[in-house]
Amino acid sequence: MLPTPRSAAVAASGLPEHQRAWLETRTSRAADWPVRELIDAKGTTTVSLVLPARNEAATVGPIVRMARRHPLVDELVVVDSGSTDSTGEVAEEAGARVVRQEEVLDHLPAMTGKGEALWKGLYATEGDVVAFLDTDLVGCPPEFVTGLVGPLLTSPDLQFVKGFYHRPLVRPGLRTENDGGGRVTELVARPLLNLYWPELAGFMQPLAGEYAGRREALESVPFVCHYGVEIALLIDLAGRHGLPAMAQVDLGRRRHRHQDTAALGRMATQIMLTAFGRLEREGRAPTPTALPARLAQFRAGHAPERVSREVVVTEIDVPERPSLAEVRAELATAVPARRP
Repeated sequence: MLPTPRSAAVAASGLPEHQRAWLETRTSRAADWPVRELIDAKGTTTVSLVLPARNEAATVGPIVRMARRHPLVDELVVVDSGSTDSTGEVAEEAGARVVRQEEVLDHLPAMTGKGEALWKGLYATEGDVVAFLDTDLVGCPPEFVTGLVGPLLTSPDLQFVKGFYHRPLVRPGLRTENDGGGRVTELVARPLLNLYWPELAGFMQPLAGEYAGRREALESVPFVCHYGVEIALLIDLAGRHGLPAMAQVDLGRRRHRHQDTAALGRMATQIMLTAFGRLEREGRAPTPTALPARLAQFRAGHAPERVSREVVVTEIDVPERPSLAEVRAELATAVPARRP
């Protein structure tokens, strides 16, 4: 059994004692988990890797090839989330099993979004431990997988591990900001957690798309279908299993394609609505508006001499899937369980 390492990289002197204790004892680096020792610790535990992908033909191939060679990965599934490019074909050629999002649990009403792809990928796999990686990563080293599953393979009390990293924001012709990539995290998710769930304030990247958990834990909670999925998982898993059952791992550096400001605004609204919904369930605050909410944004007009700005209104909803444990129970009494 490997000990849970302490990370000297975390200076937590400004936090309350209980937060500091968690941060110092549940934070590690990917390098703290040597593959050779993890192979021995793994035993009969199986590991599945789920890669949600929508129009990621340019980046999904190298990630799949890395995962195919990883000695800890027993099962690899790419969930093609309605791609209009060659994402599915590229992933298959690289060696992944590809499932189409709309074909998994296809007796249920169709939904869209990243969280939907993760939920379907969880159902379509069988590993005892399930790890998720985003597929817009540029350069995904094997340490991403090793760091996420290492604590789970060696610490039976852990249920969920979240990745964190430096996220550089590269602006053409300007200085690169080493941690400038997490704009929605810093402006929306971190303030919400500090205000309403301060016990989760120690998670450095609460919206990171790289994390792993035990299947039983992941299947015990609902999945928000869109970009609220990550903050919802943190809140729900902490509520169900407690903060000591959660950990985080420094994965080093993450490079990926950045979304534009308007897209980030829509993402931020989804995250806020998800958080408000959790508060309402906890009896702490009502949902501020009927769903779907309307987000008005402004962009430069097409005819500047007449209209300098034009409004773009987006209806934003945060539907979610129930826990897979509930779905499996219903399937057991209704129709045979189907896997793609």
